[in-house]
Amino acid sequence: MPAYVIVDADVTDAEKYETYKALAAPSIAKYGGTYKVRGGAVTVLEGPWAPTRVVVGEFPTVEQAKAWYDGPEYREARAARAGAANFRMIVVDGV
Repeated sequence: MPAYVIVDADVTDAEKYETYKALAAPSIAKYGGTYKVRGGAVTVLEGPWAPTRVVVGEFPTVEQAKAWYDGPEYREARAARAGAANFRMIVVDGV
C-alpha cells in the first residue's frame, strides 16, 4: 500500500533551503519515493490552514518512508535544513 509524506514548510532562508532540496531529492529517490507536490501554488478551500509551502512525497510503503526519514542521506539533508525552514511532517497510508 502506498504511503504519503506530507510536509507543511515555512522557509526562513531560501538560499540555505536550496542546499536542503539538492540533498533531499536524491535521498527520496534512493528509498523508492517520488515527489507528487513540491511547492506549487496553494489555494485554501476551507478552514484556517494557510501553508506557505506544501510538499507531498509518495513511497511504496510506510516502512520505506520511515527508512528514508531515518536514513543517513536524509539525516544529512535535515542537518542542512537547520535554520532554513520550519517543518511539520507526517506520513499517512494511502489507498
